[in-house]
Amino acid sequence: KLFFTDYGNAAKVERCDMDGMNRTWIVHSKIEQPTALALDLINKYVYWVDIYLDSVEVVDYQGRKRHTIIKGRQIRHLRGLAVFENYLYTVNSDNLSILQINRYNGTDVHSLAKLGNAEEIRVYQKRTQTAVRSHACEVDPYGMPGGCSHICLLSSNYKARTCRCRTGFILGSDGRSCK
Repeated sequence: KLFFTDYGNAAKVERCDMDGMNRTWIVHSKIEQPTALALDLINKYVYWVDIYLDSVEVVDYQGRKRHTIIKGRQIRHLRGLAVFENYLYTVNSDNLSILQINRYNGTDVHSLAKLGNAEEIRVYQKRTQTAVRSHACEVDPYGMPGGCSHICLLSSNYKARTCRCRTGFILGSDGRSCK
């Protein structure tokens, strides 16, 4: 799945398949400017920062179990968001510090370091790097990913795929070749 935020005409947090199909709103009320987004891949939770409401909130992948982790002046100007173990990590663009926030009680907030200039933060952990198994976009004997002449996108699961074409090309009737 692909998770993303939008605060155009109607602010929301959404998810869809990797090929853009099955687009679903998971949060669409009491939300103003969702920006940074982070996933708890183990427990299947979505965290986001709302820079207008000065809040960090969470829901499960279906949009249920929503609650506010932390809200208020203490977390203004946040950029980027990452999850690692019991904490959320974010960058405060006002004073260029990295903040650590306890994701279970929200009251445990620490400034860890000051940076010269940062807009994003990521945590890399071996547990979240899932083992690659065979999938529908593997290169075929002719060197084409998933049998697609241009772009192969995983669909609703790792066994399904959708072929797409680069700009200026259209997908042929075979659903794989671009013309």
